[in-house]
Amino acid sequence: MKYFMPAFFCVLLSIHISAQDKPDSSVTVGKKTITLSEVVVNNDLNVPAFINRIKNDTSFYKAFRNLRILGFTAINDIRMNDGDGKMKAGLRSTTKQLRSNNCRTMQTLEEQITGDIYDENREFTYYTAKMYASLFFTKDSVCGEDNIVTGREFSMAGKSGLEKNKEQLKMLFFNPGKRINGLPFISNKTAIYDDEMADRYDMNIDIDMFNGQSCYIFTQKVKPESKDDVIVDEMTTWFNDKTLEVVARNYSLSYSAGVYDFKVQMEVVMSKYGEYLVPSLIRYIGNWKAIFKPRERGVFTATLFDFN
Repeated sequence: MKYFMPAFFCVLLSIHISAQDKPDSSVTVGKKTITLSEVVVNNDLNVPAFINRIKNDTSFYKAFRNLRILGFTAINDIRMNDGDGKMKAGLRSTTKQLRSNNCRTMQTLEEQITGDIYDENREFTYYTAKMYASLFFTKDSVCGEDNIVTGREFSMAGKSGLEKNKEQLKMLFFNPGKRINGLPFISNKTAIYDDEMADRYDMNIDIDMFNGQSCYIFTQKVKPESKDDVIVDEMTTWFNDKTLEVVARNYSLSYSAGVYDFKVQMEVVMSKYGEYLVPSLIRYIGNWKAIFKPRERGVFTATLFDFN
């Protein structure tokens, strides 16, 4: 017995070390080399089909389109900071979107204003706040909308000024990782799923829980030597491992050119209301400078709930 026990523990130790040291596996899809965790390998994931599915994913964009046909309450927090990170202007409000007769309207239930967030005409002073309002606030009544995404393409045709910039922001916000035409100097640097960008990223697939859901986690992170060749520095997406709907996404984007530069971090968490996938938490931290415009450092958080 005295010889058996040490031998038994040695066996257990060797099994533990073997499990810890077992390397992750990698597969090649097109020109993309993707590292798989051991649990993904054991789960027999069809990696080429998975990559193709997420490359053509519409669930993320559709979740935002669903906001056009639902009622909900939102807590909005917009902060404009100075160079030291101190807030110089801000807006915190609670709004309620109402749906009736195929139209949506918005009520402001509560509002707290700091600094010069509004001008004398109650228009937003800051471009970042204007962009937020264009995406999440409703003026007057908007009718005849739907949540269809099939066949719907973003387009800047005929748009200029704020409307053009809004469309470009929507492309980066709702379709991160896809090629975006019409963005000066960077259109070919956003398509991170394409083979042309494959050698610039480390790619990994893992499985873990997120908000009580078992998820595949797909991460793309730029290699240090390729930092100047990309727009999307890092993107991590949690996909429901049964439906492959997007459960959450974090992404960081940056670019610097002679006429403008930006550094943006975004986080989106989804939830379900009946059959509808909807964003329930949206966070944005952005620092950007465009030609002829002052630098803006904005932070906003939108918390959405009480869907109906």
